[in-house]
Parts: sequence; C-alpha cells; structure tokens
Amino acid sequence: MAGPRKVGVLTFHRCINYGSYWQARCLAEGLAARGHVVSLLDHRSAAVDRAEWRCALQPTLPQPTPASDFPVYARKSRRFFDAFCDLPLSPRFELDAPELPDRYDAVVVGSDEVWNFRHPWYAARPLFFGDGTGSARRVSYAASFGAHDASAGLHPWWAGKLAGFSALAVRDENSRRLVRDSLGLDPEVVLDPCLQFSRVCRAEPDERWAGHAVIYGHSFADWFVRAVRRWADARGIRLLSLGYRNAWADAEWVDASPLDFARVMAGARAVITNFFHGCVFALVNARPFASLLTDYRSHKIGDLVHRLGAADRLIDETAPPPRLERALDRPPGAATRERIGVLRRRSEAYLDLALA
Repeated sequence: MAGPRKVGVLTFHRCINYGSYWQARCLAEGLAARGHVVSLLDHRSAAVDRAEWRCALQPTLPQPTPASDFPVYARKSRRFFDAFCDLPLSPRFELDAPELPDRYDAVVVGSDEVWNFRHPWYAARPLFFGDGTGSARRVSYAASFGAHDASAGLHPWWAGKLAGFSALAVRDENSRRLVRDSLGLDPEVVLDPCLQFSRVCRAEPDERWAGHAVIYGHSFADWFVRAVRRWADARGIRLLSLGYRNAWADAEWVDASPLDFARVMAGARAVITNFFHGCVFALVNARPFASLLTDYRSHKIGDLVHRLGAADRLIDETAPPPRLERALDRPPGAATRERIGVLRRRSEAYLDLALA
C-alpha cells in the first residue's frame, strides 16, 4: 500500500441523487480508510445549482411533475443539503474558473459520468479533465463517459487532456473503448465505489419497510409495470416507491434522505429499477433485482450486469415471464459474488499503484 497522500476527489458530489451522493462518499471514505487525507473538491456553479435544483423538483421531465409534488421533492432536496454538510468538503471554488483551494499530492477524478459530453449541465467541463489541478498527480477512478457512445469518438483536444493523467481507470466498456481508441492505452475497468467500498454504504435495514420490494427509478414502461404488479400480487408482496413518485406502487417514500435510502435498500425483498445505482445497491446488499435499460443508462447498467455475470437481471419486452420472476425471487449467486471479489482486488491494486 502507498504511503499517505493528500488527495482531492473530483466528482458530482452535490447532485440530488442517491447514487451520486453515495459514490462520492464511498470513494472519499474508502480512500481515507487506506490512510490518505481526503477532501471532496467542492466546485460550485450558480448555473449548475439552478439546473440541479430544477431537476430535483421536476425529475420526470419531459413528463411534467404536478405542482402538488413540489413540496415533497423540496423536502427531499433539503435532506440532501443536510447530508452534504457531513461530507469531507474542501473550501469552495468556482467550477468554470478553477483554482484549487489547497495543494494536493493527487487529484482523483471520478466516479460518476464526469466525462459525459451528453450530461445536461456538467458536459464538457475542463475541470474534470484535469484543468486547474496544478501540479497534483492526476488519476481517474471509475470515471465514465456515460451516454457518449464510443462510436462518436473523442476529440483530440479532450484526448490530449486525458493524456496528462498518470493513471486511468474507468467503470464500463464504452469508456474503456473511448480511452483506448483515442489514446492507444487500455485503462483498467474498476468497480463503482459503492461496490468497492461497500462497508461505507451498507446500513442496518429499516424494519418499517421489511418485506417490501423497492421501486427505484421512474418512467417505467407500461408492460414492465404490469409484469411487476403480477409478480407482487401473486406473492402478496407490497411495492414501495423510493425517492420518486410511481402511482403503481402500494406505498411511497419520496423524500427519503440518503441514509434512509441505504437502510431501505438493505432490507428490500427485491429491487425493481432502471437506475444504475439501483442495481449497485441490490448487489451491495445481495438482494434480488430486475432492471430495465434506458437509452441514457444503457452503457453503465448493461456493462455492470454483464461484467458481473448478472445479465439475466435485464428484462426487456421479449423476455418470458419466468425470467422476471426468477430475477425478483432470487438474489445473484456465487458466481456474481466471486466476480465482485476479483474486481475488488483489481481495483484495490490499481488504487495502490496510482497513488503510490
């Protein structure tokens, strides 16, 4: 293991999103547990804040959110603001004119979609490509290009910035192809921080919701909703919609805090999701789960489940009913746990070398 380093982490740590919150916290606390002095670099932008807060109040756009739901989504946002105060934050600095508030031995860029040119408000921000980080060693960990497909390539200007990194690791095959094709380097593929440092986000189950199957996401296809309802009704299982409105659920907890989210997921009977971190938290807690792919999240969800030998958890309209039933009745097996273990060791070795 490397000696202690003063490390700054650059990621999306102020998003009103459970996955973004937990990946930031897990990476910061995971690195700190390995002996480093870690801060989440607290970049701020008034324009980004406005976009983030608008999305938090109307998360299902372009489908409009009823005005009657604004108060509950506002309460959810305030609970995130409270949680942000507990993160190991650096002094604030401007996202678009970055000057880090302190000197760091290394800056770790990632996890999350930090290089996604299709992100609605974080796209093409030079800070996440190393600008403004001074003399610090630049390292990426589980960084992703998100919905920016490898077939679109990477402009040489951006590739040149990535060439200045001392070590590169991504979290999906699409991002690996983009780095490989543009730089001629084959980056390591590592685990999302929530899986790598799972002790950070693993919580005691919330007994109030014990036995409920958790719906995490929104805008599910009608055929999928009908299939899940048939599964739940046949078994007498109640469905809890967590973090978002889903009228087809039996109960909803829209304004859950990040810790509430972790506790509910820990005790879920099963997880129904179309979000990346819905799959991740099901895997962290060894819960049965089923997922839909969406265009925006196809790379990260598809790669995750295929890489971990859990592709049977992906459900499309052509899948026979027993496939969904098996996915929601049984947790991932020993082969998936073994693959997580292998990737965890590889990810650990990468971090030790990158921060040496």
